[in-house]
Amino acid sequence: MTQHVLGTGISAKSGKPDLSEFARNLDRALAFGVDTIELPIFDLDLIVGGRIRRDQLESLKAICAGREVIYTVHGPLAVNFFDAPFRNRRHFEVLQASLEISAELGAVHYVMHSGLIGVTQNDGIEEAYARQREWLARAGDVAKQHDIILCVENLFGGYEGKVHTASPSRLARELEAIGHGHVVATLDFSHAYLNLSFTGGDLVSECAALAPFAKHLHVHDSFGRQDDIWMFTQGERLAYGHGDLHLPVGWGDIPWDALMSSCVFPQGVVFNIELQDRYWHVGQACVDTTKTLAAKARTAMDAAA
Repeated sequence: MTQHVLGTGISAKSGKPDLSEFARNLDRALAFGVDTIELPIFDLDLIVGGRIRRDQLESLKAICAGREVIYTVHGPLAVNFFDAPFRNRRHFEVLQASLEISAELGAVHYVMHSGLIGVTQNDGIEEAYARQREWLARAGDVAKQHDIILCVENLFGGYEGKVHTASPSRLARELEAIGHGHVVATLDFSHAYLNLSFTGGDLVSECAALAPFAKHLHVHDSFGRQDDIWMFTQGERLAYGHGDLHLPVGWGDIPWDALMSSCVFPQGVVFNIELQDRYWHVGQACVDTTKTLAAKARTAMDAAA
C-alpha cells in the first residue's frame, strides 16, 4: 500500500439497539486485519430529537476504546440540504450533534450524503445547490472546531428518474466552489455507476473528476444496473445484477484497475468497504482484494514524486 493511503477498512454492523452486539461486531471487523472501521452512528440511537443521548454515547465510547484501529463515522443518511428551506435548520441540528459525537469517538472522517431533490425546473435545482453550499460551509466550520473532516458522499437518484442528485463531476465543482479545507468528498464508486447508467456519462472520467476531493472512498461492487423490475428476494437481485448490491469487490463489473489508474486521491485517503450483511462470510477475501486495490492507488503526493 502506498504510504499516502491512510488505510483499508470496513463499515461495522450496528446490531441491537442496546449495543449488546456491537463489541462483537467490532471484533469481527478487526479480525479481517483492517486499518479503519466505519461506525454506523446513524443506526445506534445516539440522538433523540436533535439532542445527544449521553448514556448511549458513553456506552459506545467504552466499547470503542482501547482498540488498535482508526475510526471513521457515517452520520444520519436523512441529512439533506436540498430539502425544503424550512427544514434545513433541523438537518443542521442533527448534523451538529453527529459531528460532536464523532469527535468524542475520536473519528477522523465523518461521512454525510449529498443532496437529493425531486426533479424540477433548472432554477429550482440550482437554488438547492446554492443552499447546500451555504449549509456545507457552516458544517465545515463545525467540523473544523471538532478537528474532523466532513466527507460528502455522491449518491444515485433512484431508478425512476424522479430524483436529482449531483454527478461526481458536479459534486467536485460544488466542493471547489465551497473551498473549505474541512469539506471534502466521499467517492462511492457503485453509486456513481448506478447514477451514470441512468443519466449517461463515463464512469472512469466522472470518478477521476471527483477523486482529487475524495479523502474517503466507499468500496463495494455492482453492475450499475437499474433495479427496475420486481424482485422477490435479494438473491434474485444478485442473479440479475440489479441495484445497489453492496457486493464484495470483484463480484460485479466495476472497472477497478482503470479507476485506480485514472484517479488521483488526496493524501490520507481511506478505502472503506460497505459490504451487505449477507456477504460477510466472504469478508476476509473482500478486505484482501481491497487492500490490493489500495496498493495501486495514486495520491497527489505520489503523482508529484
